[in-house]
Amino acid sequence: MTGRSSDEEILERGRRVLRMEADAVARMERRLDDSFARAVRLLASCQGRVIVAGVGKSGLIGRKIAATLTSTGTPATFLHPAESAHGDLGIVGSSDVGILISRSGESSDLVTLVDHLKRFGVPTIAITGSAGSALARHAEVTLDATVEKEACPHDLAPTTSTTAALALGDALAIALLEEKGFAPEDFARLHPGGSLGRRLLTRVSDIMVESPLPVVLSTATLREVIVLIAEQRGIAIVSDDRKKVRGVYTAGDLTRLMEREENVFPIVIGTVMNTNPKTARADELGSGVVFRMEQDGIMSMPVLDGSDELVGVVHLHDLMRAGVV
Repeated sequence: MTGRSSDEEILERGRRVLRMEADAVARMERRLDDSFARAVRLLASCQGRVIVAGVGKSGLIGRKIAATLTSTGTPATFLHPAESAHGDLGIVGSSDVGILISRSGESSDLVTLVDHLKRFGVPTIAITGSAGSALARHAEVTLDATVEKEACPHDLAPTTSTTAALALGDALAIALLEEKGFAPEDFARLHPGGSLGRRLLTRVSDIMVESPLPVVLSTATLREVIVLIAEQRGIAIVSDDRKKVRGVYTAGDLTRLMEREENVFPIVIGTVMNTNPKTARADELGSGVVFRMEQDGIMSMPVLDGSDELVGVVHLHDLMRAGVV
């Protein structure tokens, strides 16, 4: 039968589950000890790949952990424990490391897999809710994923326990990422498609305007500069040798000056320009420049090369159109 509960009762059930799972993760954080550091070091020293295994819902969590490790620079694959005894052990090598996931730690298929891995000389990390289990006893490192009870009102459906295991897997992957010095550029190399790839692969040099550059001499009057600003999308760059940036003047600067001065035309730009302008580097990621421009309220920036010479102008709207936000 349906329709027996009020909306508030249904909402409270959802809140209760979220509270239980959040509390379980918080308690697990407080229990985290040097076993976690040992697990990260073991994974960082892996010369092969990480073999992740689990049965049932733990297996689904294992697939996600393997995918996260792979996408963050640590090759990993999921191995189904039951299939491992029927030929799939062929993917295992002596330079691998295993991560085995089980709430009870007593799954017969998983305990059997530990024995197989030991014969290959593969060290294992157990993620389990039972520190005294067979799985924990046979693993080189055990991570405590104990939960008081499942969010299921019958304490049967894996819910809180799978959330805990997933959170531990994410913690391992991110701590390992940082330990190995995995950079945004490395992430981009493994994620070339979609909006994430565009954000991480697009550099300022791919977007910047190289010619014509809105350059004027420091002796130019605002009469000349106003025309340039109108033609060149709101920015004028002051450079006496057309290589080094001496200052910048924008449409916003002009507006503020006109609020104070009746006749701005004869004013020399060198006397009113911003002599400490924000600049971008041609080789930096466009996403980083977008962040700085939005933080400082800037629509356009001069772009410099490694010798601090002017090579272009980058506009916020161009970066946004390129999908790097």
